This record gives sequence, C-alpha cells and structure tokens, in this order.
Amino acid sequence: MRGGPGGPCGPGGVLVLGEALIDLVPMPSEPEARRAQPGGAPANVAVGLAHLGTSVAFAGALGGDGFARSIERRLVGAGVDLSLCARSELPTALAVADPGETGTGYHFHLHDTATFRFPDRAADAGRFGAVYVGGLAAVVEPAARAVASTARAAARNSLLVVDPNVREDRTIDPCRAIGLLRDLCASAHVVKASDEDLLRLWPDRDPDESCRRLAAEGRLVVMTRGARGSTGYTPDAPPVSVPAVPVDVVNTIGAGDAFMAGVLAWLGTAGGWERALSPGRTEHMLTFASQVAASVVTQTGTEPSAPAHV
Repeated sequence: MRGGPGGPCGPGGVLVLGEALIDLVPMPSEPEARRAQPGGAPANVAVGLAHLGTSVAFAGALGGDGFARSIERRLVGAGVDLSLCARSELPTALAVADPGETGTGYHFHLHDTATFRFPDRAADAGRFGAVYVGGLAAVVEPAARAVASTARAAARNSLLVVDPNVREDRTIDPCRAIGLLRDLCASAHVVKASDEDLLRLWPDRDPDESCRRLAAEGRLVVMTRGARGSTGYTPDAPPVSVPAVPVDVVNTIGAGDAFMAGVLAWLGTAGGWERALSPGRTEHMLTFASQVAASVVTQTGTEPSAPAHV
C-alpha cells in the first residue's frame, strides 16, 4: 500500500503530523555513554506504518544538521513519503533517554530547533484516510498551532487518530500541555493512550473510567498497560482486553509507537477505518498491535515488523 506515483494520498493512506528528533539512549555495554538514535513518536509511527505496508506521509520538519540527514535516511529507507515535510537550516531537537524500573523518562532540548517549525496541513487532511497527531509537537510551539488546526480539519474530513503520549519536562508548561492534549482527545475518532497518559490527563479518575467516558461519546479507545497488555473500548460493546505477548524484553523505547502503528495499519486494511468494532474484531486488532509491539521490545532498535500470523 505504499504510495506510487501519486504518493500516499487516498482512502488507504495516513498523514502523520509531528516531530522527528534524535533520542540519546544509554549503551548497554557502557551505561554512561549515549547512542544517537532517530526517534520522536510520530516519526516512529510513520516508519512503523511503512514497515507494515501502509501508505504514509510524514509532515514534520527536518533540520540542516547531520542528525536530520540520519532521520531522513531512516524515513525514506522505510518508504515514508516526505513531500509534505518542511525543511530548515536549524538544528534537530534532542531527547535524552533515562530508562528506569517504571519506564523511560526523557530530558529535552527543544527550542530554537527545526523540529517544531512546520506549517498547518489542514488543507491536506481530507486527502488521507486517516490523520495521526500526538507527541511533543502537539504541545510545543509553533508546531502546536499547526497540529490543532490540522486535527480540526481531520475531525471533519478524515479519521482523526490521537496518541497524547504525555511528556513532562521543565521546558513544557504542564497545565497548558494537558489542556491541549485533552482538546485533541475530545476531537478524535480514535484515541490510543497508556494508563500513565490517562492518569496525567485526568488525575481524578481511574484510567478505565476515562476510557469508558471517551468511548461513550462515539470513539474507539485503546489503553495500553505495558507488560499487562491492552484494552479496547467501543461505544456499544463491553471492553475487550488482550495480554501482552510474552517475550524477553531488551528495550522498551518505541514499543508504544509500534503498538500505535499496528492499530492504524490494522484499521486501514482489516477495518477500513471502521471504529465501531465488534468484540471479536477489537480483540483481533489488539492482538495484531501487541505482536507488532513485541517485535520492537526484543531488539535494541525501534523498527517493528509485521506478525507472521495473528
């Protein structure tokens, strides 16, 4: 399903809007050293979709440094269309990964970078079957304005998919960020969020209750819980839970993004962008996405692969 001469536009294509940056991750053999690894949740989702055979365009921004060139090689090598990607001579944003027992934290170097300087793509949203937004770009200016406008257009003319992917850092105003992400979730047709994301967005509610409320308003909602599996919520059926695939975990960076790519790829091919799924189809979708995520956590990189069977 990768775009031919006409690119990825069309009912089967996905527009991914957000950041492509560099993760500085610890090296297993030398924990005090850091390896530069292309990342950013939206870029990871775009690459994951391409690896899963889905036609995808990435509409972020790339800088003028060596990091940007490595990011571009990754995206192009996977088969991602970059015709809507902005360019700048500014440097690339950096995310310093800090893995811990409860997950991976990040410290960011974001400002005065090319990464968040991309235009509003509202005029392009209706040309795609689905539009994905989320990550840092949803809350860091000037990208946040472009994300909000494009999301509003996608909610009217396409399938809007939101992964809030809440990040905390001294450079990010938490109150404003939470408000922006709640607004995106309110506009979305599909919301994928971790239980930690949901607690940060609605700290006075149990994550399950937050998902039920979002689903009751007509959305497909997917909550991930790491090693404890995932649950899907639809407007007219009971929630469906699927356990995580049992694997030897090497790395958790990018697992949630791979899961998101799996959900989107499944919806575009098996579901036809349907979001009112039966319990059986919800289970099938979650199982597929879980297997895609498992293909990432068993390696040191973030490149997923399609399951041989589900």
